[in-house]
Amino acid sequence: MQNFRNLKVWQKAHRLTLAVYQFTYSFPRAEIYGLTSQMRRCSCSVASNIAEGCGRGGDADMSRFLQIAMGSASELEYQLLLSHDLGLLAESDHSVLASQATEVKRMLASLLHKLRADN
Repeated sequence: MQNFRNLKVWQKAHRLTLAVYQFTYSFPRAEIYGLTSQMRRCSCSVASNIAEGCGRGGDADMSRFLQIAMGSASELEYQLLLSHDLGLLAESDHSVLASQATEVKRMLASLLHKLRADN
């Protein structure tokens, strides 16, 4: 078991979640139970699954939770695109958040690759 706070990928995923919350404050109230909620939940899911994987028994469990985190990060990428296309997220904001999501996905892929190589 390792401390998830020490993982750079968790730190970046956490910062991404904070940014998603910040940017979605300006979304229309009509989206509070729709896109706003969905984006917040899936961004939070990325960091949460990394943390849960760290609290599990071994590399196999960690890999499984990292794959779930990867799926949530992909879901967030689409929701960011949708938010942009609906005019809820400015181009510059979309660019920043999408870049952060892509970086988290790259880091997750790298960590997954390392875990598989070690086994």
